[in-house]
This record gives sequence, structure tokens and C-alpha cells, in this order.
Amino acid sequence: MAEVKKIKTALISVFHKDGLDELLKKLNEEGVRFLSTGGTQKFIEEQGYECQKVEDVTTYPSILGGRVKTLHPKVFGGILGRRDNEGDRAQMAQYEIPEIDLVIVDLYPFEQTVASGASEADIIEKIDIGGISLIRAGAKNFKDVVIVPSKAEYSVLLDILNKKGAQTDIEDRKMFAARAFGVSSHYDTAIHSWFTK
Repeated sequence: MAEVKKIKTALISVFHKDGLDELLKKLNEEGVRFLSTGGTQKFIEEQGYECQKVEDVTTYPSILGGRVKTLHPKVFGGILGRRDNEGDRAQMAQYEIPEIDLVIVDLYPFEQTVASGASEADIIEKIDIGGISLIRAGAKNFKDVVIVPSKAEYSVLLDILNKKGAQTDIEDRKMFAARAFGVSSHYDTAIHSWFTK
């Protein structure tokens, strides 16, 4: 198989936790290390797994009422760093940036919040910034990273893990990247249509 990559570290930042438990169980069995924030980190630990806090990597707490959690060079460097690029690898070592091989995201429910008749302030807070950025970064670097862009894809990854263990080939990663840009495109279109209403 061409360009097989092993999943060693997963960054998980999800709104909907349903269905995540099965995925965590399998990833844990495969020896994958977990990295997370806030509610997701709490959920992972409640399942009985060790989980490193993103803020321990970045040395920054979650700030501005949770608006800024993952937006940091150590997180995005870990996702966007090209593993076959000597310069990238040297900088990752220099700045102690960990390689992140798997990113699992489930965005804030913007459309559901609009449909619920929520206030403008509540709707604005459901515009996901960190999550959408993680999705785009993971998809851009599909050569090295697996991006799972919504809970709809949890079962797709689980299927791959059950068949191949914690490794993917370039076709798997490109398929996830295509789905990821589909998710981000749909999400931004929904936000755009709300703003122009």
C-alpha cells in the first residue's frame, strides 16, 4: 500500500459526543495518544482513558470564554507540519511541536441553533472558529494527517481501524479531506445565508 501512515496522536475536539466512545475504545486499543480540550477531554477521561490537555502543550489556557482553545502554533504546527520536509521537521523539533496524525472534529451546531429561534448573540457564539480551522488544516495536510470532520464520519474511521489497525493509506486520507472540505463548505454557506437574510 502506498504512503501508509500510522496514527500515533489524535487531537479530538467535538460538540456531539455520541458515537465517540466506540472510536476511543478502538484507538486506545491501538495505542493512540489523546489530546483534547474542555468538555471533550472530560468525556475522554470519564471513559477511563488518559488524555493530555491541549493547554499543557500550548501553555495557554482556554481564553475569551472558550472562543480561543486550539488556535495556537503548537497545535496547527503539529497538524500542518510536513513529515517529509526537513525544514518543517527541524522547526517542529526546535519549537517542541508534537506531530498530530489524526484530528476528530464535530462543529458547533450553527444551523440547529438558528432553527431553534435562538437570539442573535447565541447564534454568533455557535459560529465555530477553532473547529473549522482544525478541519481545514487537517484536510490540507492529508498527505500526513487523517481528518474526521463530523460525527457522521466516526463510523467510517472505525471501519478503517477495524480493518487495518491504526494506519491509513493516502486514498483513505484524501477521501476524508474531500469530505472535510464538504463539511466546511456547507457550514460556511449556512453562516453566509444567515448573515445575508
